Amino acid sequence: MSESESAKLAAIAWIREQMDNYALTLDDLMAAGCFDGEPSAGESGATETPGASELPAPPDAAVVQQPPKKAAPLYRNALGQSWDGTGEYPDWLQRAVNAGQSIDFYRVE
Repeated sequence: MSESESAKLAAIAWIREQMDNYALTLDDLMAAGCFDGEPSAGESGATETPGASELPAPPDAAVVQQPPKKAAPLYRNALGQSWDGTGEYPDWLQRAVNAGQSIDFYRVE
């Protein structure tokens, strides 16, 4: 897999994570104008991208029920990764605490 294909897959994963974090649907993005205009040559979609078949197809937004709202994040780092304070520490926060950083440094006010 080329570096650009890896970057695309990472971007797709990040976008899906953000959609989950903010309970966004494809309809929400379309209503916000994210898909206005036609894609230019080479931007037409995942069917032409090698390795895209490795990604699960997005569910049909009309059929899927909205997931319950997530708890508001209590901790967030500079990269935008967040944690709501339930369960075990996420890897990014555990590494910071292990390195001697106070958990309060990441507390969202």
